Formats: sequence, structure tokens, C-alpha cells
Amino acid sequence: MPAPDPKDSLDAATEATRSLQGLSTELTARVPQLLEAMRSVGTGLELRSTLDRICRTAAELADARYAAIGVVDEEGDGLSDFVTYGVPQEVADRIGRRPDGHRGLLGALIHDPVPMRLADLRTDPRAAGFPEGHPVMRTFLGVPIRVQGDIFGNLYLTEKNDGGEFNDYDLHMVRVLATEAGIAIGNARLYEEARQRERWIDGSVAVTTALLAGGDADDALAVVAEQARRLAAATAGMVLLPADEGALEIVAVAEDEPSGALGTVIPGESRVVATLLKGEAVFVDDSATDDRMLTRLAERYGPSMLLPLQSGGRVLGALATPRARGERPFTEAERTLATQFASQAALALMMADAQRDRERLAVYEDRDRIARDLHDLVIQRLFATGMMLEGAQRKSVVPEVQTGVGRAVDELDVTIQEIRTAIFALQQGPAEAPSGLRTRVLREINMAAVPLGYKPSHRFVGPVDSLVGELTGKNLIAALREALSNAFRHARAQHIEVVVDATVTLPDGTPGVRLSVADDGVGIPEGGRRSGLRNLRRRAESLGGSSDCGPGIGEDGAGTTVVWEAPL
Repeated sequence: MPAPDPKDSLDAATEATRSLQGLSTELTARVPQLLEAMRSVGTGLELRSTLDRICRTAAELADARYAAIGVVDEEGDGLSDFVTYGVPQEVADRIGRRPDGHRGLLGALIHDPVPMRLADLRTDPRAAGFPEGHPVMRTFLGVPIRVQGDIFGNLYLTEKNDGGEFNDYDLHMVRVLATEAGIAIGNARLYEEARQRERWIDGSVAVTTALLAGGDADDALAVVAEQARRLAAATAGMVLLPADEGALEIVAVAEDEPSGALGTVIPGESRVVATLLKGEAVFVDDSATDDRMLTRLAERYGPSMLLPLQSGGRVLGALATPRARGERPFTEAERTLATQFASQAALALMMADAQRDRERLAVYEDRDRIARDLHDLVIQRLFATGMMLEGAQRKSVVPEVQTGVGRAVDELDVTIQEIRTAIFALQQGPAEAPSGLRTRVLREINMAAVPLGYKPSHRFVGPVDSLVGELTGKNLIAALREALSNAFRHARAQHIEVVVDATVTLPDGTPGVRLSVADDGVGIPEGGRRSGLRNLRRRAESLGGSSDCGPGIGEDGAGTTVVWEAPL
């Protein structure tokens, strides 16, 4: 929208002066009140507070009991917002849904935006009646509000306080006020749009920073979902990535109330999926009733944006930001900003993937170098040392020395075999690595042993590899990594115990798996950071599980025990 012309206020005042010329002394006496009202309307830049202020000022100016502003939607055939003054909140709650402007006097003013003055609106043939519990309203005055020449909405006034009708003086005063209101709304709109763009830019920066920080990929995707949910004022934010047979799977969810959406697969035959994978956005007015939405998950949502995560002609996945049923639809500006955000997030995803590929390549190259050094240097030296010991053993005449040297040679042989096993593991590619949950748990424990200086003990209960599903297993590994990291960085523990139990029953009666990580450290201090625990809880709840912590395994319960569980 173009910036308001600074002379618009002057033009409004000039028009007001001309329209008041030749009128009665009664109206002239009210000019100071009008000027004060115009000054009040132009104060402040918040759009919502500006609309509230216009309603209040108009009611005071025309001595009306009730005032309202109906904001016309982008299609121009209904109301996207309805701001009221004078109606108590408990009455508004009792009335329920606010008017949509598709019929009645409000609809007539939308389609024919001209001033309207009625002695009794109830007798007008265009009136559609009032819902149950609505205050009694008879006298009516309606005036259109224009912003930059376009209809923004209509200002409505009802019920003259003295019991009379709105007169010509009231109409003139309110029309002048509506002109000033249009200028104030234009300024407020520009301010809101600038703030909105700033928020989306800040969100894009946060996503890029999280993705390029080199942390866990699932956590980075969760940041994308959370930022999208917050910026779009949506009920949930979801990241979907390609799955088998052309489907899309929800791999990250940010929402206020857990819905079990994580892991939901949108089938490839869905028209929405086909459109997204072609790189085109999908905007839905009501997910619950749209026949393109094939999953039961859509039943709980209303307006939704589904945006492709696309960069360089490549579609990496999709981003969904649904609102609850009955909430307002997304505006054109919100759709544009969200689309730009999705493109930025996709670019950051590609950069993060490239960065992780470079890091993996560097790791593989380093592993190859270590394997060569172990084979060419360490094993050769150990072998030579063993031969020297065998020679010394043959020359020795003392039985105890021969026995001791023989044991040393045997130990060297075992060490050489272990090093060869390590070399073989180092030379394995990522596709060759075993992928069972038990193996992945052991790998995390062995990796944690390096910074800890000792290896945490571990125990498995039940056939974890065959019972625990891939989605739950992936999140369990991330939870284990988080818990071990917290124990290393904060707990200063001397002993850590890890238990994975695939035979538990969750509180709702479903079979589940429980991860317990217990230590004998210093525990969680009062007022200490709990971001790690929140991450664990978020992961569990997204799967329909839970996470909590309790006393540790030290003396008198010293330390912390983190319990994380989710359905199999």
C-alpha cells in the first residue's frame, strides 16, 4: 500500500471546513469537539487500538450508546473483523459469533458504501434481525471509511443516548471523522505491515542460524516449525519431508496442545501433495471441510497454508501452518510473507545439508587416515614388539619370565585383533553400518564415554530392535543424546546408568518403550536452565508419550534420573 500523503490531513480539515460552512450555530459550536475527536483518532500507530479509539471517539462525538467498525475482507463481500464499543464483554460472549456481513444492513453497506441514517433499523426491509441476547438497537447511522480511496470498512453508530434520532449534524460530524479515521488507519496499516515484515525477517534469521549451527537436524526442523507457527499466528507449525511412494511425512511439529501429528503420512495420491511437490503453494479456507485434505488430522483445523520448501528448483519438503476452526483466514500479506519465509528456510536447509555433507566427508577422510595409520604404523610396531618378546622368551632360562613374556605376547595378539576390528569399522560406509536400535544406543554410549572419561553402564529389557518403531527409535536416540549431554555438561557425575525397556505399558494402556538415564551428579539447581528437559518433553509429547525427571542414583538420591517414554 502506498504511503499516506502528508497533506491528506490538511485536505480532510479543508473538506470539513467547507462542509460546515453555512450550517447552524449548533453545529459550529461542536467544531472544537470534532477537532479534538480528529486529534484523538490520529494518536498512536497500533491498528487494533486505532480501531478501538475510532469507535469510542465516534460514539462520544455523536452521543451514541454503541459503535462498531466492520472491516471488509479482501474479497469485498463480507467482514474479516468486527470491532465494537459499548457492548459489555459478557453480552458479546453470550451473543457468540460476530456478524460476517453477508446479509442484512451490514451487507447492504458493504455492497453500497454510502452514508445511511435510519429512525428504526428494525423496520428496514434489509434488516436481518438480531441474534438472541443482542442489545436492543433502533436508531442507526452508518458511514463508510475509505483508506487511500479504497473501502476499508464501515463505521456504525446505534442508539442515541437522548432517545432521539441521529440528525444531519451528527451525519456531517461523523463523515468528517471517518475521513480522518481513514488516514489514521492507513498509517496504522503501514506500521503493522512494517512490523510484520520485521518479525518474519527475524524469524528467517533464527531459522538460518539454527540450521547452520551444526546441531541435531531434528532440532533444527523443530525450530522451523516453531518459528512458522509463531509468525503466522497459527495453531500449529509442521515440517513435512518426502516419504515412500511420493508421500509427505510430518517430521517436526510445534503446537500448544499435543495432537499426535508427528509421523503422520500424507499419501501421494493427495492433490495437495501433488501440488506441493510441483513447487506450488496451497491455501485452504477450512481444512475440516476441504475435500483435498485426506487425513483425519485435518478435521481439527480451519484456515491453513501449505507451502513448498523449495530452493533452486528443488522441492525439499513442505511447511504447514494451520489455524483452529473458526479463526480468520490468512491475508494476502501473510501468504506472501509466509511464502518468502518458506523459501528462505528451504535455502537454509540446503546449505545445512551441504555443510553436513562436507563435515561427513571430512570425518570419512579422517577415518581413512586413522585406519591407514593404525594398519601401517601401530599394528606393524606391535607385531615387531611381539617378535622381539618371543625372541627374548626363547633366550630366557627362568620359567617365570618365559611365562610372563608369553602372556604379554598373547595380549599383544589380542590387541592386534581388536585394532584390526576397529580398522574394519572405520572403513565401513554409512550404508554398511548396522541400524538396530540396540546398536545405535551403544554407539551413543561409546561416544559419550570420550568426554565423560568413563563408559556409562547400560541395560536392555525386551527385544528393543524388533518392537520399537523407526520414528520412536529415532526420537529415543535423540533423547538419549540430550540426556547424556546434560549429564556431561551440568551434572559432574561419576556414574551414569542407561536403561532401555521395551516391555512397559504407558498410562493410557498402550505398549511403549522407556528410556532411563540416571546419574549421581549434583542434580538440577533451583532456577537452573531447563531447555534440555523441555526438548525431551516436547519430543515425547509429539509421539503421545511423556518425559520427567526425579532423584538420581547417588547417596540420598543425589543426582538426576531422566525418564523418557513413548508408544512403540
